Amino acid sequence: MAVVLQKPPLLSRLAPLVRGFDGRFLLAVALLALIGQGVMWSVAYDIPGRYADHLRNLLIAAVVMFAVAQIPPQRLQALAVPTYAAGVVLLVAVELFGITRKGAQRWLDLGVITIQPSEIMKIAMPLMLAWWFQRGEGRLQAREFAVALGLLAVPVALILKQPDLGTALLVAASGLFVIYLAGLSWKLIVPPLLLGAVGIVTLIVMEPQWCAPGVDWVVLHEYQRQRVCTLLDPTRDPLGKGFHILQGLIAIGSGGLWGKGFMQGTQTHLDFVPERSTDFIFAAFAEEFGFVGVLILLAAYTYFIARGLMLAAEASTLFGRLLAGALIWVQAVYAFVNMGMVSGILPVVGVPLPFLSYGGTAMVTLGASLGMMLSVGRHKRLIPT
Repeated sequence: MAVVLQKPPLLSRLAPLVRGFDGRFLLAVALLALIGQGVMWSVAYDIPGRYADHLRNLLIAAVVMFAVAQIPPQRLQALAVPTYAAGVVLLVAVELFGITRKGAQRWLDLGVITIQPSEIMKIAMPLMLAWWFQRGEGRLQAREFAVALGLLAVPVALILKQPDLGTALLVAASGLFVIYLAGLSWKLIVPPLLLGAVGIVTLIVMEPQWCAPGVDWVVLHEYQRQRVCTLLDPTRDPLGKGFHILQGLIAIGSGGLWGKGFMQGTQTHLDFVPERSTDFIFAAFAEEFGFVGVLILLAAYTYFIARGLMLAAEASTLFGRLLAGALIWVQAVYAFVNMGMVSGILPVVGVPLPFLSYGGTAMVTLGASLGMMLSVGRHKRLIPT
């Protein structure tokens, strides 16, 4: 008598892959992904291949997210040192053999693909420092924090050398979040914050003298000085370096309370908003959906960040808490910096808006970060009680 073996339903076979996932965190991710797809369709429907590429990048990021989420935190911890070491080696290779584009040496040609190793450090840095502090749990003293700062300084210095100030600051932020969450004393945090505040006030007061033609800031490259001076007074070069900020502000202001409507943004579709599908996509969103739409977007990001922080707080190990906490704060910084630069309160830097901006590397990096956070939260839920 023949025995017929019937395969279980597809959903039954897939269930173990998502068991233990935080549903509310996935809901926040799905909501932002849907908003991103809608905005990209509006701003890039007339750019050949742009929407299709963005959808492809999102699907790849989703696959990466679910794949990384299957890796238990203990395995992620074991990958920390190799990932960090590989990232530093690639950054050194960029310094020696990198490709120069637009005056910056940031890319490395591997023959099959061209990569930007600094992107790897956005994941490798918090991973490495979380491993380092987990290793010293229970005996964290000044030595552990000093070594952590050294581990952070090496890739940041290499990225600054390229030069890429924006990415260097983001990598530094990802590491500093881990160091802060590990228990760095406020006595060491407050003085740099006060010094930074004094520096900003001094810069604003001295802007007419320091931003005059021919003044060399020494510590910054000329293009970086121009970005800061343009932020302080974009009208000094309205058709040149100040064009991006001014057009972004016009688009945001023209959206009013309710916006001009989906696919009705005139500033956007008449090509006044530069980089409308990448760095300045927030301006296009604000023009079409107005102040109310911006509030809804901010609420979605707030919910996403809050759920990420809950995953970090509920982690069963110090490694998980530090890793998840740093990764979600980095996404918060991304959103703040992008919307801040488009709104004219921060210098223009190449920082994407998570889930919305076009960009393959940034989307895949986001997927990996989300997968690590899901892994941390899942591990807590699957531990037998």
